[in-house]
Amino acid sequence: METAWVALALTLKVAGWATAINLVLGVAVGYALSRWRFVGRDVIDALLTLPMVLPPTVLGYYLLVVLGRHGAVGQWLKEHFGIQLIFTWQGAVIAASIVAFPLVFKAARAAFENVEPTLEQAARVLGLSELAVFFRVTLPLAWRGIMSGSLLAFARATGEFGATLMVAGSIAGETQTLSIAVYEAVQAGQDQTANFLVLVTSVSCMAILLGAGYLAPGRVAGQANRGWR
Repeated sequence: METAWVALALTLKVAGWATAINLVLGVAVGYALSRWRFVGRDVIDALLTLPMVLPPTVLGYYLLVVLGRHGAVGQWLKEHFGIQLIFTWQGAVIAASIVAFPLVFKAARAAFENVEPTLEQAARVLGLSELAVFFRVTLPLAWRGIMSGSLLAFARATGEFGATLMVAGSIAGETQTLSIAVYEAVQAGQDQTANFLVLVTSVSCMAILLGAGYLAPGRVAGQANRGWR
């Protein structure tokens, strides 16, 4: 069972980093698209949402083309910094980040669009800067939707298989996440290990989904309304 715990620890590390990256980028991009109006905004939205519908193996192939030894980015990183992302846990983080990004981005955009504009305008009238309005008004009102999306992204990153396997491989103790460990255990006929890994994964994802459901803005508003009756 030692392999299972190592895979669990690696999975949590990869999913944690992926969620942190997506939280920063998803909030920034979601806020920008919710506030700015420009030609091609819908195209950008579709491109950023594309990882949600593309097969993970296709995303993994794209990442190999870009980050591989002969890829534009991969070759540049290798030549100038000696960094190789393929078959590393950092590569797994990149794969999980791209796959889970739409969940944070779409949730953040929807949360920002639901913030009442008059509240932001009132803050500006009171003399607050745009940065202060964002951190003191907009973000506090949108944080539940953002956190709900982040939890879903964490769950998605935890269960990521296809893109991670293509980019990071299956190196025990280094790049073998839970989902890949389940596949390897089944292939090797290690039913006891596979059952344990499946149980751990299922319980973890269920807990995350319950937390995301609790933080959903609609549920919170419904509970508040019932409280006033």
